[in-house]
Amino acid sequence: MRIDKAERLKRLPPYLFKEIDRQKEQVRAKGIDIIDLGVGDPDLPTPPHIIDALKRAASDPANHRYPSYSGMADFNAAVARWYQRRFNVDLDPSKEVVTLIGSKEGIAHIPLAFINTGDVALVASPGYPVYHIGTRFAGGEPYFMDLLKQNRFLPDLEAIPSEVAQKATMMFINYPNNPTAAVATKDFFERVVTFAMEYNVIVCHDAAYSEMAFDGYRPMSFLEVEGAKSVGIEFHSLSKTYNMTGWRIGFAVGCSDIISALGQVKSNIDSGAFQAVQIAGITALEGDQTCVEDMRQTYTERRDILVAGLRSIGLSVEKPRATFYLWVEVPQGYTSAGFASLLLTEAGIVTTPGNGFGTAGEGYVRMALTVGRERIREAVERIKDIGL
Repeated sequence: MRIDKAERLKRLPPYLFKEIDRQKEQVRAKGIDIIDLGVGDPDLPTPPHIIDALKRAASDPANHRYPSYSGMADFNAAVARWYQRRFNVDLDPSKEVVTLIGSKEGIAHIPLAFINTGDVALVASPGYPVYHIGTRFAGGEPYFMDLLKQNRFLPDLEAIPSEVAQKATMMFINYPNNPTAAVATKDFFERVVTFAMEYNVIVCHDAAYSEMAFDGYRPMSFLEVEGAKSVGIEFHSLSKTYNMTGWRIGFAVGCSDIISALGQVKSNIDSGAFQAVQIAGITALEGDQTCVEDMRQTYTERRDILVAGLRSIGLSVEKPRATFYLWVEVPQGYTSAGFASLLLTEAGIVTTPGNGFGTAGEGYVRMALTVGRERIREAVERIKDIGL
């Protein structure tokens, strides 16, 4: 029997982080000690009070059955209360909140609710690969909005051709931004709302890094802007805020019609998030938030060490106000892939080539602050030893 993959799979490049894992294993097999600054997976443990909540909930047989497709009413209500406390945004938990099996799942599924064959989605480049992959899976075509240094890594909405904007169904934006670590202003979000209203475009804002901010900076929610809830939704996750990447719990909030359509897709594809994990999520959102401030302090210290170290070598990098990423310009004469390969093979340091996030990411590598301070210092010394 011949096994022939669907065209949608043949059209996809290798998933970026899966390819990085493959390269890592090749180097590790040679006995090289690896310092992994690649995938953004926190090395910090989930706080104990959240783990304890899961243990108790997992022991309750009532949580062993199918959960609600749209999420437990208590979890959705906890999300609404958190949004009110954090952003002063009012949400109806029964209509404007849906529980996700991690925000990646929701981002991948939302195009299925609104994209028809040939429709356009406006997608940032560089950007999280799932935005354009989900679009292609739904039969749509991504139009890439370049994020450039001279524009503070914000898309230039006026540069989008009107014929493209008129065909567009959705727009994916993400601030604080992965991979550039850029942040957005209220003025930018207001311009996004105006654009969306003019062209009837659904805005999907990925806010996974809103709580990972430093030096007193507090990122805002897209939904704080007047009119935003009428044109879009915001995706969020407990993964980075509470070091729960493996738990797979997140949520989307915003326009009730958009939330309903996403929920309709999910009800036909999955059976909801494990109820015990949702109960642990309630504890995360409503429990002691000292763990979040501790997380910020840890990444602030790591950020400062790595930024200072890279600058001492002569590499150009901005000090990020949010996320746990550094967007590092590659030295003259190198491509993104070439520099990432050099760091891996000559120094045992894993980074992510910027062009893996889109063509506009060429000329950069992304470094994640997901190892301890001493390992970061060691990484800097290894790069020095290469002699750039």
